[in-house]
Amino acid sequence: MVSAQTKMSAGEANDLETKVKNLAATTKTIVSDFKQYKHMDFLSNDIESMGKLSFKAPDLVKWEYVKPYAYSVLFKDETLYINNEGEKSNVDIGDNKLFKQLNRLITDSVKGDMFDAKEFAISYFKKGPDSEVHFAPRDTDFSKYIKEFQLIFNEKGEVREVKMVEPSNDYTQIVFLDRKTNLALSDAVFTN
Repeated sequence: MVSAQTKMSAGEANDLETKVKNLAATTKTIVSDFKQYKHMDFLSNDIESMGKLSFKAPDLVKWEYVKPYAYSVLFKDETLYINNEGEKSNVDIGDNKLFKQLNRLITDSVKGDMFDAKEFAISYFKKGPDSEVHFAPRDTDFSKYIKEFQLIFNEKGEVREVKMVEPSNDYTQIVFLDRKTNLALSDAVFTN
């Protein structure tokens, strides 16, 4: 789906940032279905997956894929827990700067609060009733893996889509569906 985008004025960008930061500060939980598209230039069709995201402040994030396969990834206590159709493994990300940065970016992007000009070159666009913000990492090590994050916010300031663009221009796009915020969410959801 292609829609025209226009650059935001500085005032519009500041208003969006304020709205998103205020919403992120009051967001304790997020539960949302999602559809993921993995685009690779050498494939004729994108790879599609479906699943459920669970987030609990300050930094618990679980991605559960249900189609076409059962797979979950949980970021918790500086550990990445992976459950691949019952086969479990984990990775200590405590000493890995790149993984820690990725975990924080995932958490911040789910909440929508990534507005750190020291860390990113940020560009703001209007796209119909939505806002689209591009975040290009300034860290040269990190930019070897991620060229740019693109977040689309709805009128309320909620993240509707996240797109992670690789240096090759392949990308992963996640579209959130049926998002619910601040529901009671048991810690049991975040077990592997």
